[in-house]
This record gives sequence, C-alpha cells and structure tokens, in this order.
Amino acid sequence: MTTDSVLVGEALGFQAAILERVSRTFAITIPQLPPPLCTVVTNAYLLCRIADTIEDEPQLDQAQKEMFSARLVALLAGEDAAQGFAEALVPLLSKHTLPAERELIAHVHKVLAVTHSLNETQQRALRRCVEVMSTGMSRFQRRANRAGLADHAELDRYCYYVAGVVGEMLTELFCAYSERIACHREQLMALAPSFGQGLQMTNILKDIHDDHHRGVCWLPRSAFDLPPGPLHDLVRQASPQAFGAGMESLLAVAHAHLRNARTYTLLLPREETGIRRFCLWALGLAVLTLKNIHRRPLFRDAREVKVSRRTVAAVAIIGRVTARHDSLIDLLFRLAARSLPEPAGRQPAAKGIS
Repeated sequence: MTTDSVLVGEALGFQAAILERVSRTFAITIPQLPPPLCTVVTNAYLLCRIADTIEDEPQLDQAQKEMFSARLVALLAGEDAAQGFAEALVPLLSKHTLPAERELIAHVHKVLAVTHSLNETQQRALRRCVEVMSTGMSRFQRRANRAGLADHAELDRYCYYVAGVVGEMLTELFCAYSERIACHREQLMALAPSFGQGLQMTNILKDIHDDHHRGVCWLPRSAFDLPPGPLHDLVRQASPQAFGAGMESLLAVAHAHLRNARTYTLLLPREETGIRRFCLWALGLAVLTLKNIHRRPLFRDAREVKVSRRTVAAVAIIGRVTARHDSLIDLLFRLAARSLPEPAGRQPAAKGIS
C-alpha cells in the first residue's frame, strides 16, 4: 500500500467523522447515496461548509474573507498549500465558529486529499461550485444589512449563489454516476437551481430572526411593500399586516420551487433509490417547515417553526417506503403542501419543463 493510499484512507475516515459533527442532517441524508456518490458529496459538502464558515466569521473583515475564499479556490486547483491556509485562518476564528468547523479547517489537508483523489469530472464540478459560491457570497456580504434585498430578482441571485449552484453540482455528479440519469440531464439541470432555491428560501424564512440578530436580512423589500430607499431594518419597519402579506407571498414562491424539486426527483430513475431518498428527505423537511411557518408567520424564534426530531424520523421512514413509487410521492407531496399558498403569476423558471 502506498503512502498516498494510506493518506486517502485516513482522510476518508476523517471526512465521515467530521460530517457527523458539522451537520446532523447531512450526516443522515448523504449516506443514503450510493458509496461512490456518498464520498464525493460528503467532500463537496465539507468544502462548501468551509466557504460558509469564512463568510460567516464576524472577526474577519471583508478583505480577509475574500482573500481566504480565493485561497480555498486555489487549494482545489492545487495552487496553494493546505497547511499554510489552515495556519493562517484558524487563529483568526472567533467563538462564533463552532469547534467542529475549526477542526474541519485545521484538517483541510485531509479534505483536499479526498478531493484530489476524485476523477477530473468530479473535481471540476466541485471547483466550479466552490468558486461560484464564494464569489457570489462575497458580493452579497459586502452590502449585507438589516434593510433586506431590493427585490425578488436579488433574492433569486442570492439563492443561486448559495444553493442553486449546489443543485447544479449535484446534478453533474449524478449524471456522471449514471447514464440513465444523464439521459435527463437537460431537464434536471434546468430544475436544479430551482430545487436549491426552494430549500434556501425555506431556510431564509425560518432563520429571519437569527439573521436579524446577526445584523443581516435576505428578504426582498418589494415583497413587504417597502420602497427601495435607505431603510435600516426591514423586520421592524414593515407593519404587521405588510409583514404577514410579504411572508405569504414568499411562502408561495418557495412552494412553487419545491414543486420543481418534486419534478426533479421524479425524473431520477426509480432504481436509484438512494439518490431519490437523498432528494426526498430534503424536499419533505422543507415542505413541512414551510407549513409550520405558514401556521405562525409572525413567529419570533426559529425553534417555533423547526421540524421536530420525531417528524424528521417519520420523513426518513416515508422516504424509504416511497422512493420507488412515483404516484405515491406525488400524492404525499400534494397532501403535505395543500395548505401552502399558491404563487400569483410569478412562476420560477424551469427550462425544458412544461
């Protein structure tokens, strides 16, 4: 056994262990994928988590965030040293960064050992995702504040950078894994950003008050009947009536995106039950979270609308049972989403889907 193979073997062990510490949700969903995809998607998630950690660290100024984001992209291309990256970044991290995230960055060389063991198609998909995500997040972080985004178009762009591009990356990986999936590549790629946006909008709506506490808001002012002027605090400046109406309109848009996510999932071959379960669990939890928000649009804490652990377990069981059954998936989605508002005229783009 060569030194490189030992390093990759150790790196795979670290990758699996750290995933459980940085994300309980993805530690459950990613292992549903077939082993080859589980390895690469775990690696992709950890790289994106590093990019997120850089952007979320309050002790880093904007210039430092952009510098470390650029270095992360360079690491993926083999143009920088992992040890130097970690040694420069870790001492700058504050208590805001979780211990597991700090450990992840300290051992970035192990994550990269797995990355560089992947085939070129996989590495290219990961590099593009991290580069687009890092560049886009930096662009929005430069002007992040409590005033919110200008309009729906800005929200679309933000969601693309943080989630839509991830959907595109996963689709590239799925198509490279399976010729049968690749037969639907055009349709899947058209739907992938919408799938990502549905999940991201769900998180944005759930985390309104957590984000507000951090001094940012990702809601579009136009949804709350607020002018595009120099407002300082969307959450507090919108009247209760306008806030409720705005939340209703955003729930409708997120609902429409999740319908595209359902279509995406049903395009995957029935035999690929692991990939379908991976998609179904994310879709199911998002729909149920939106329902909780719809019931309590004026909630003040994310815990009030967060899906319970019992519900998470139920979604997992239902996903296992229904993964091969298109009509049952469609029926359960419609039942789960039946109380959600419908979009009025503004439909998410989904090329290739009628």
